[in-house]
Amino acid sequence: MKSLDLKNNQMIDMPLLILVLALLSVGFIVMTSASISLGQEHYESPFYYSLRQALYVSLGLILAFVAYLLPLNMWRSLGPLLLAVGLLSLAVVLLPIVGKTVNGSSRWLQLGVVNIQVSEPVKLILIVYLAGYVARHTKRIRSENSGFIMPMLLLSVFAFLLLLQPDFGAVAVIIATALGLLMLAGARKVAIFVVSGAALGTLSLLAIMSPYRLKRLAGFINPFDDALDSGFQLTQALIAFGRGEWLGVGLGEGVQKLFYLPESHTDFVLAVLAEELGLVGVTLIIVLFLLLSLRCMQIGKRAEQNGNIFGAYIGYGVGLWIALQSFVNMGVNMGMLPTKGITLPLISYGGSSLVVSIVALALVMRVHKETTKLVNADLSPGVS
Repeated sequence: MKSLDLKNNQMIDMPLLILVLALLSVGFIVMTSASISLGQEHYESPFYYSLRQALYVSLGLILAFVAYLLPLNMWRSLGPLLLAVGLLSLAVVLLPIVGKTVNGSSRWLQLGVVNIQVSEPVKLILIVYLAGYVARHTKRIRSENSGFIMPMLLLSVFAFLLLLQPDFGAVAVIIATALGLLMLAGARKVAIFVVSGAALGTLSLLAIMSPYRLKRLAGFINPFDDALDSGFQLTQALIAFGRGEWLGVGLGEGVQKLFYLPESHTDFVLAVLAEELGLVGVTLIIVLFLLLSLRCMQIGKRAEQNGNIFGAYIGYGVGLWIALQSFVNMGVNMGMLPTKGITLPLISYGGSSLVVSIVALALVMRVHKETTKLVNADLSPGVS
């Protein structure tokens, strides 16, 4: 039977699986190192965050298996419903009774003992929706400006709700991912240029008009001018990078995580990795993320070549998302971008980001599986 032909019917993409497991493993080790002191201080348990992270990974893998089993046609048909759920969740999280506010941001839905950062599943929901939109309207996107403008208008509603939380980082990643997808779909360059300029101008204006964002921007431009206030987090991160040098001070031996560097186990976990594993460790992480994003794009390209347009743009979308979010997080940690609260996928502590990232990559694995079936069907049309 064709399904038993392992040579021509490899349903699991091993390069993608290895890259995901490698990042999860390195991330768990570094996050554990970064969070031991925090766990002991706040919960009298050094492995408090590690145990929860292990639970998130387990939950992510279970949901990933379910996502992998669902046919792409089902995901495509669920696109509009998922979009409505995502929009509703972004609105509901702004309600004081339901939403949870942390550090002035209302980004979390309280569901019993679980808090969900709604922007994370929304990223995947929008990729699924845009993949379906491109599959339905490829010709229109390439020939008419309206084919590009319609999804961008919808995205503007999501962006507006995210800005109310506020979540600047999520808005930037979502808009950039959407523009990248529509550009790959053949949208007119003039339309992309105009919308990109308008989005960048709007975000820049909002940053300048907001006192706390302007303070962050000033801290980014020259953090050492106000190293104990607006530039404190970036200053401590840069110190961590400087102490790491080539090979680092040794795993577990870093000192910046000892209550000097805020958010050391979440948004700034890369700085802890840099201090303890040095330039070599940081380079390894960059290479792994680069390979992971490229592999998703390759799976998308193979799907497109075999007529699976929806699957192709799932692969493209997840690849762009992982690349952009990891780039922003790394840029923030290294002082190349203004400080934003955005996680490093598969590495940072946090259930919402971790679980959704694993599920998204399982969906790419499903794209590989269905494309392989198409290829095998073409190679062996007479085999059943």
